Amino acid sequence: MSKKRNTRRARADTARTKQASIQTMDAFSNPAARIGFGTMDLLQATQYPLTRLTQNYQLLTSLYRDNWIVQNIIATIPNDMVRKWYEIKSSIPPEYMDRMRRLERQTQIRHKLLLGMYWGRLYGGAAGVILIKGQNDLSQPLDLDTVMPESFLGLQILDRWNGIYPESELVTDSEDRDFGLPAYYTIQDNETGRLTARVHHSRIIRFIGRELPWMEQVTELYWGESEIEAIYNEVVRRDNVAANIAALTFRANISYMETNGLDQLLGTANTEMQRRFYNMMAAQSIMESNFGTRIINKGDAIHNTQYTFTGLSDVYDRIMMDVAGAARTPVTKLFGRSPAGMNATGEADMRNYYDYIDGLRETELRNIIERLLPVMALSAWGEVPEDMDIDFPPMQTPDAKELAEIADHKTNAVLAVYQNDLIDSATAQRELQAMADETGMYSKISDESIEAGKGQTYTKSRMMADPMAGLTLSEMSGEEEAGWQDS
Repeated sequence: MSKKRNTRRARADTARTKQASIQTMDAFSNPAARIGFGTMDLLQATQYPLTRLTQNYQLLTSLYRDNWIVQNIIATIPNDMVRKWYEIKSSIPPEYMDRMRRLERQTQIRHKLLLGMYWGRLYGGAAGVILIKGQNDLSQPLDLDTVMPESFLGLQILDRWNGIYPESELVTDSEDRDFGLPAYYTIQDNETGRLTARVHHSRIIRFIGRELPWMEQVTELYWGESEIEAIYNEVVRRDNVAANIAALTFRANISYMETNGLDQLLGTANTEMQRRFYNMMAAQSIMESNFGTRIINKGDAIHNTQYTFTGLSDVYDRIMMDVAGAARTPVTKLFGRSPAGMNATGEADMRNYYDYIDGLRETELRNIIERLLPVMALSAWGEVPEDMDIDFPPMQTPDAKELAEIADHKTNAVLAVYQNDLIDSATAQRELQAMADETGMYSKISDESIEAGKGQTYTKSRMMADPMAGLTLSEMSGEEEAGWQDS
């Protein structure tokens, strides 16, 4: 009996502990104002339910097809990510690059990557299947040794609702770049449900929207979150504000008429009198629309009320800023204009945005390109150069004036270091030569000139030009010093 009693007591204590852990409040309390312990104010009533809007395919598709703001949100960032294409850093001959660019055009690789990023951002997940001529068994790992010249066929893009499903088996090799992600993907025919292919993860290029914590990734079948989920409420507010502002334009100018005995007329049971009144009002409306005049009985009065839209533009601008902030895109980029009363050009916002795009290209696009590039190199060149690497040109490039200022500052800095004998002529020339890609200057400095400048400091160069340079009084003989002093 005591054992059961102790068990009940332990369960009760556990329940009280759980309940106490949920109700956490500060010491401030004002019951009269409904603030604090034991009372609930409006702020405490706020809740954030987990909706998982990403799983609502119909809603996401409807928003994308009907809402131009959603279309811009989905497309703007991917378009900017591929606008300045990657550059291959390697000692390969120039004709090799021509072959690579021709292969990219044939397979429409840039367009396919755009589609993958579009649907990944819209639905939270999409996949690109690497297609190689002669390799029909997609369940086998991708072996680069089996990729023959001119065998890369491009990518097949499928979104997460278009028949591609991650399997439950995960990659367990910690050295694999897909560690912790599905090892295989199943492609099914949505109409018949028939399995069409089982694809190894090494043949899959993944596109996701926003990153999710691990448990939410599992809930989303190892995909991400739709970009629309984070901005949905802001889009709803914007659409409603815009619709109501548009509706107010119909009420910008309202006319109303005062008449005697209207309440008696409407309250009478004489339907004939009411019919005549309604017919008169209809005629008045037609006459006003056609001629801008109105005929009334003596004693009646007509008034006109005009609605002012003061303050509505400020409200709409604030809504625009909220939408742009949720979409992580400047207002000028997303809506095509700046909010009234703010930075007309949005230069600061654009600089921050381009820095953000540069970061996305390094963290997301680089991984995709580096996965595709060996396959494309084998297909275009028949080999993968050991020194092959890629680089992304910066999104924002300075104009001619800014380039001149940059070149002037950097040149003076190199010159100052050289004149203080901290570096030799060869090092100074290499520093100037390195500026060529950024400024377009000093590209003509030859390797021979750099080689000849090794060990040549500024002081040594001056001494060679002026044999007397560098001589001190201690180096002169007594007679020479006396003669110098006399002179």
